[in-house]
Amino acid sequence: MSLTRRQVTAAAFGAVPLAFAVNGVAQAAPSKSKPRTLYIAGDSTAAQKYADAAPETGWGMAFPFFLHKDRPVANHAVNGRSSKSFVDEGRLDVILGAIQPGDFLLIQFAHNDEKSADPTRYTEPWTTYQDYLRLYIDGARARGARPVLATSVERRKFDADGNAVPTHGDYPAAMRALAEEERVALLDIQALSLALWQKLGVEETKTYFNWTATEQDNTHFNPPGAIAVARLVAGELLRRRVLAPQDVRRLDAEIPESWITWPPATA
Repeated sequence: MSLTRRQVTAAAFGAVPLAFAVNGVAQAAPSKSKPRTLYIAGDSTAAQKYADAAPETGWGMAFPFFLHKDRPVANHAVNGRSSKSFVDEGRLDVILGAIQPGDFLLIQFAHNDEKSADPTRYTEPWTTYQDYLRLYIDGARARGARPVLATSVERRKFDADGNAVPTHGDYPAAMRALAEEERVALLDIQALSLALWQKLGVEETKTYFNWTATEQDNTHFNPPGAIAVARLVAGELLRRRVLAPQDVRRLDAEIPESWITWPPATA
């Protein structure tokens, strides 16, 4: 991070009252008169899906089931976006225009950052990927909100011996390194989901992904898969002490698939 950006961030912190620190980084005191919102910036694996896409389900659709009502979710994840294209389209600016002191910004990208043939989305793990992620981190902190990095959930891929295989290359390692450098809480959803797919095995994982009579999708989830991944995210937020025990619920409870709904497609 350049000195100029640090100076800008410091100046922004001076504009809000500081009451506590997280991992040595000053945070704005959350208002006791309003809920603390969890914003999601991410791609199709987390995004809201609509009736024309059912049963495809983003994990962000199931995420609120694991949080108390005073921790609302603002899901800004969008299909097909990378850390770069999300910024270039002004979507990060929309979040930063709404986020408040004490809120959280969950950041999950990599699936589309990996697409080297598409210059509008591609980032290189150890350079531009980290550079773009810093924009989210700095933007949240400048507004008194807390950034949280989440490595991308794994695709469904197994080798000939039935071992779940990682598919994200260096992107998870690059995010882990950045989280340590910037002292940002990290939810290692890539590692946790890979372990879950390994536990479930080749056949049972099909019941978590968007496998239908006409489609064999090993990237996107159906309701059981979205619920399982949202449970991982909520559990990690508790384990990393981003959220307190009173903030979460149902971590060990069965969530009915019928709770997932797909609103009518937007124009």
